[in-house]
Amino acid sequence: MDQHSERANDPQVVETENERKRSAAARLFDIRRVIGGLFVVYGVIVGLVGLFDSAAEIDKAQGVRINLWAGLAMLAFGLFMLAWQWLRPVVPPSAEEAREV
Repeated sequence: MDQHSERANDPQVVETENERKRSAAARLFDIRRVIGGLFVVYGVIVGLVGLFDSAAEIDKAQGVRINLWAGLAMLAFGLFMLAWQWLRPVVPPSAEEAREV
């Protein structure tokens, strides 16, 4: 037998691979990443629209560049969500905790 088939049957290797897969799945489906990404994209779009608002649109908003401010707020919130996800990643349950559920 070659070395690869022996290693695949090792329980520690199988458990480590399962933990790696659970960790990747937990990071992939972290809602903070989805929300943060959407808010960053929408914030950039709305912010750019706000930069190029006409005088009539600014007058409608009583002199406030509402699209620009809303876009900046959305961008800040999206970046906050992405930073939060990066600084405090999701910890998947251990194998024992997963078996209990």
